[in-house]
Amino acid sequence: MKKGVLLNSEISAVISQLGHTDQITIGDAGLPIPSLAQRIDLALTQGIPSFISVLNVVTQEMQIEAAFLAEEIIGHNPLIHQLILTQIKELEKQQGNSITVDYISHNVLKEKTKHSRAVIRTGEHSPYANIILGAGVTF
Repeated sequence: MKKGVLLNSEISAVISQLGHTDQITIGDAGLPIPSLAQRIDLALTQGIPSFISVLNVVTQEMQIEAAFLAEEIIGHNPLIHQLILTQIKELEKQQGNSITVDYISHNVLKEKTKHSRAVIRTGEHSPYANIILGAGVTF
């Protein structure tokens, strides 16, 4: 049995195959998933699993150098926005690097998911709880 935080085999496989600047998306239950992206559907019911719980586990396994958020999250979901920023600050300390956070429109974010290696769907039912993570390198 795998020892570690991330137990989901599909997510683990995607992360292990990421190269520098490859991207994965973690989204709420309503985010459209492009037909060509690998769909990893974790949603069980409303709120389970939460966006933040999935983000916390994924970022423990993945080296992050960039994040893209919908600019609408600032006004429409300030709690999740603050939790994301707190997680990113903690990651910067753990990883020893800075993480670029770019805000783009929700429509641009949806278009950008087409370039993600995978889209992870959570059970999150709050607006704009979506993030695109850009892979960094550990050296």
